[in-house]
Amino acid sequence: MPTTTTPNPRPPAYESFSGGLALAKGARSEQAAELLPADLCRLIARLHAELEPERQQLLAARAERQRRWDAGEVPGYVSEGELPEAQGDWRIDPLPADLLERRVEITGPINDPKMVINMLSRDASGVRADAAMLDFEDSMKPSWPNVLAGLENYRGAARGDLSFTRPAGAGEPERIYRLDPDDRPLVMVRVRGLHLDETNVATGGEAIAAGILDYAASAWHGARELLAQGRTPKFYVPKCEHYLEARWWDRLFTLVEEALGVATGTFKTTFLIETLPAAFQVEEILWETRRHASGMNVGRWDKIFSDIKCLIAHPDRVLADRATIGLDRPWMKAYALRLIQVCHRHGAFGMGGMAAFTPGRTAERRAEQTAKVKADKELEFSMGHDGCWVSHPYFIGPALAAFPEQNQLGVMPDLADRPDLLPVACGPQTLDGLHKNVRVGIAYVRGWNADIGCVAWDDLMEDLATLEISRAQTAQWLRHSVEIEDTGPANSALVRRVFEEEYGRIEDELRHARADDATVASYRDAARDAEAIFTEESFRPFLAKSSDSADLTVKERRARLRGGYD
Repeated sequence: MPTTTTPNPRPPAYESFSGGLALAKGARSEQAAELLPADLCRLIARLHAELEPERQQLLAARAERQRRWDAGEVPGYVSEGELPEAQGDWRIDPLPADLLERRVEITGPINDPKMVINMLSRDASGVRADAAMLDFEDSMKPSWPNVLAGLENYRGAARGDLSFTRPAGAGEPERIYRLDPDDRPLVMVRVRGLHLDETNVATGGEAIAAGILDYAASAWHGARELLAQGRTPKFYVPKCEHYLEARWWDRLFTLVEEALGVATGTFKTTFLIETLPAAFQVEEILWETRRHASGMNVGRWDKIFSDIKCLIAHPDRVLADRATIGLDRPWMKAYALRLIQVCHRHGAFGMGGMAAFTPGRTAERRAEQTAKVKADKELEFSMGHDGCWVSHPYFIGPALAAFPEQNQLGVMPDLADRPDLLPVACGPQTLDGLHKNVRVGIAYVRGWNADIGCVAWDDLMEDLATLEISRAQTAQWLRHSVEIEDTGPANSALVRRVFEEEYGRIEDELRHARADDATVASYRDAARDAEAIFTEESFRPFLAKSSDSADLTVKERRARLRGGYD
């Protein structure tokens, strides 16, 4: 099961747009013209010309490292003399006042105006998060309408005038949602990762990097608004794998600051350390971004995906059911503690992970969830984290209660230098674990097919990270014919049987809830698509490596999903 992908079935056709950019056929609209003015287009084209050659080199280096790991090598720390200045006694640039308290950050898709408003507002109990991360990445399907909606929502969030009207219907009156411009948390944007192409925008016949579009356009529409209000423009960067990639991102930050006429270091950034190779390079990544850095984040769900993906060829590193892998596993605990240790040593925040619950339907279920959130966040606080994530406003209060201090920059975990961060083979591997992987796969792909990047499912908010873990773990078990408890070796026939059983269970649940035939059919299609992805012979490194072109038909979108992205 090599880690390769199939070619893109059909490259988009481009039409000249503005400022040296072209848009894919079908992507031109009044909204696109408003959000991509000529001066911004010229900036994006210039950023592409300066940064794209190096991005391609960095992506090629990723592929070469994976080939070496597939051949038996493992990720590790950089050599002692490779970047010696990173190990010295240095500090990141001083943090602005509005970044000194980030006890609870709430996250969600940037394209949904109602969710954006809710993330930036007080909940029913009157509490709100300290910060809100508006997400172009794991919780947003990268379709062109979603990208444009995300830019528009961020502009409204930065101004403080975002509103959304829910029409009357189903016995409910019309409801208007509005931001309070004087009572907003820190507004942040997570851009898309280095590997993602925005295939709806091109220059010189080449699709641009999605991260360039997200960062430049967000800064263009929101940074000056925030600065005028005395607020810091703040970003999150995902999926970094190497300090040279961090250097590339830092160049992008500086170039955009120069274009907007602000001083270097005005924009602040948190890097998600959510890949196995990056876990070994926390200090080097922080050094490369020290002028813009505000901290790093323990992105533990994507980290589990990366652990499996990087070492998928290693039979001695096959992991247990994903639900059993937490910060109590030795390599996960060491990764989190080392991130905190390095960040605090250099004056940066070490942020904790996600509580992915959505409130259950019964009081008993919600009490059980709240107790789990409380225990998880108290553990993170005890380790020295400065803050944490939640995915639903309901859990902001319990998370805040677990983080009573403004931050914990003075806490230094007691940890050996350069601890062992490599995952080790562990159990259990169970049929129940396989069923959970398949079930979340069906639910997530159903959302993906409907242009949705996160789904509320079984009282959890499932985003791309859990889909990636689920398919990677299934692929790893298949590759090594893992003995599944009380079942036998994993094989394609078993996985297909589990897909049949899980779809049957979901169909029964839908019929019981009196879902219409179209809804049932959408889950049946998703089960077929997810099964094709979970059992494909060549393991794709990411579910998607490019955005959906604006002119793709539904049939083409599904074929592209099954075939993989170039």
